[in-house]
Amino acid sequence: MVNAIRKKASSELALNIGFFAMVIGMFMAILDIQIVASSISEIQAGVSASHEEIAWIQTGYLVAEVVGIPLSGFLNRAFGIRKLFMMSAAGFVISSVLCAMSWDLDSLIFFRIVQGFSGAAMVPTTMAASFTLFPAGRSMTQQVMIGMVATLAPSIGPTLGGWITQHMSWHWLFLVNVVPGIAALTLVFLFVPKQKGERALLRRLDVTALVAMALFLGLFEWIIDEGPGDSWFQSSAIVKASIVCAVAAVIFFRRALTSDVPLVDLRVFKDRNFASGALIGSVMGFGLYGSVFILPLYLAQVRGYSSLQIGEVMSVAGFAMFVGGPLAGAMTRRYDPRFVVAVGLSLAAIGTWLNGHLTAQSGFNELFWPQALRGAGLILTMVPTTNLALGTLPPDRVANASGLFTVCRNLGGAIGIAILTTLMIGYNQLHQQQIADGLSLARPEVQSFLSNMTARMQAAGVADPEGTALAQLVARTKMEAAVMTYNNLFLTMSVSFALVLLVVIMLDKPKAAAPAAAH
Repeated sequence: MVNAIRKKASSELALNIGFFAMVIGMFMAILDIQIVASSISEIQAGVSASHEEIAWIQTGYLVAEVVGIPLSGFLNRAFGIRKLFMMSAAGFVISSVLCAMSWDLDSLIFFRIVQGFSGAAMVPTTMAASFTLFPAGRSMTQQVMIGMVATLAPSIGPTLGGWITQHMSWHWLFLVNVVPGIAALTLVFLFVPKQKGERALLRRLDVTALVAMALFLGLFEWIIDEGPGDSWFQSSAIVKASIVCAVAAVIFFRRALTSDVPLVDLRVFKDRNFASGALIGSVMGFGLYGSVFILPLYLAQVRGYSSLQIGEVMSVAGFAMFVGGPLAGAMTRRYDPRFVVAVGLSLAAIGTWLNGHLTAQSGFNELFWPQALRGAGLILTMVPTTNLALGTLPPDRVANASGLFTVCRNLGGAIGIAILTTLMIGYNQLHQQQIADGLSLARPEVQSFLSNMTARMQAAGVADPEGTALAQLVARTKMEAAVMTYNNLFLTMSVSFALVLLVVIMLDKPKAAAPAAAH
């Protein structure tokens, strides 16, 4: 009896070590997007590229990743979780080294595409492992770890990326993946049990559906990435890409819904919990990636903060997520997960609403509670939403569903950033015009500002004090318009969190499911 208990404890410890290694790989894959995004200018100088050209090292990665993620369900059936993760991690590490060794822009873009596609399976495979390798009653700890990584990595990524490029070089943005990647690969090989794959599926691979899916998702990602800067359908390239994207989508959905062995099983969306959870996950991606996109812009443009100061402010949300992770798991175990989701969405809505009342002087103290509430809200939403979306599915459908859930969250973030960028342009123009309309030179306030500023410029020995004073008025106008714009964007995110609360009532409480057998 004692030996049996020891053997079981040893087996559980080994499995937890192996799963922790998978989480490391997942963390790397999510973090890599953010640390590179924060250091684009340094990479641009390193490979002598234009602003438009260098954007492709990020676009190429995202396009390849969004194509690879939904494919992970099919590949998991063919190879099993353990082998698929190891293949994905190995490809990610090798391509990371090749990215660091790139000799020009073209080679860097190519290796980034390989990196995005090869590493895509690590995120959904880790999510699937939390449900299929552990009993349903004990998988909450693993789900908490996933939730913390999925929300924490985007928050600390920009700060870490800035620190790496400042103290080392842009090559280390990729080389930093090597040691943890090899460690994850080794530990998964040693401690995660083998699963029996269905290699015969590879001979039934629907190549037409694969090509159609790649065109559909790849072009869709490119359209929403390039749309705001190219005025959307005023660009002939976006119009042509949209037509091809629509045709590819029709072909892909038709084959996916009619095939006996679909490349991606879209019928999982018939499960009300999964469909509702995927929608909540999409909005959560919008709020997570949108806030990480908007707040640093405000701090840099309006407050003139350095990357270190921006990182200090952003770290509040990261710390709240880190602290809130175990709390989210405990609450999900004790209370109805739907209640926990509602609490999380409410906190995220309140946090972004408070962020929507910025001034030109808002700093760390004013941003502390909005950041803390938003961070806590996101992690409290992420953990139970994953449990609700995947917890009602049979184990053999979890791998495919986890890939689709990840795609929904990532596309929610990508679409959200495109929406925010488009709104930013429109709101900024609107507010500048509104402020300019009220800046009549006949108004006493305007005359007082110009006279005081002119006197200050004269005292400072400026050659053209009147012209400089007028330029200061214009600069003040633009800054106030920018602050009003950022407030509008945060309020937009707040409304999206509040509205998706209505989806929570459509969720069912997940039922216990037995883990899939390991071989």
